[in-house]
Amino acid sequence: QPDEVDPPEGKTLDGLKHELLIDNVHFSYIPGKEILHGVTIKVDKGEMVALVGPTGSGKTTVMNLLNRFYDVDSGAITFDGVDVREFKLASLRQNVGIVLQDPQLFSGTIRDNIRFGDPDADQARVEAAAKQANIHDFIVSLPEGYDTFVSDEQSVFSAGQKQLMSIARTILTNPRLLILDEATSNVDTVTEAKIQAAMDNVIQGRTSFVIAHRLKTILNADKIVVLRDGNIIEEGSHEQLLAQNGFYAELYHNQMVFE
Repeated sequence: QPDEVDPPEGKTLDGLKHELLIDNVHFSYIPGKEILHGVTIKVDKGEMVALVGPTGSGKTTVMNLLNRFYDVDSGAITFDGVDVREFKLASLRQNVGIVLQDPQLFSGTIRDNIRFGDPDADQARVEAAAKQANIHDFIVSLPEGYDTFVSDEQSVFSAGQKQLMSIARTILTNPRLLILDEATSNVDTVTEAKIQAAMDNVIQGRTSFVIAHRLKTILNADKIVVLRDGNIIEEGSHEQLLAQNGFYAELYHNQMVFE
């Protein structure tokens, strides 16, 4: 991973007022091996955009660029017209919440884990976030409740419980832009429903990107962007893409066979 460059006169990102634009972005991790080939995605404030495509299509790369873990080779990513490279890194990342497929819990209490992004949050806010994430009832059922100690080495929590705690942590930081790497692949159906409801809660009213692995979870997306080999090959709502009867429709029908 490259050295992070904080602009000397960095601007403060004060939320998103109008639109986020990924504008003709080319990117390569290794020089000469381009991963994204002129990708353009326009997102209006409050929209949910789903990224769909096979492994290696560029979905995760788009996420890495949004949070400036890497910089584009050419093109630009802008928040309300301001290039992402002009913002202070800390300011940018305070505005971007990420829920990953395999969330990390840290050594400390459950309370500490949930308020990791906002250590000054009081108990009422911690509990409100946990309730929105559908994990509060489970936490209070534990003998130590929110004081239950979590070990990062040998966690007794299931993948689904970790996911819900991670969502609670994200809700508490109240990000303006949300990145969700949908992670409901290795959980039972009851937990999956809880995670889906928690995801819906955290997305509500926020501009969000969802990396979708199972298409039934993104049917209500404002926009679905289909990537293949670093190119956008289709874009539209679920209904529009089904009507096109192209790559997305094929993916969707193939998945529905197994549901």
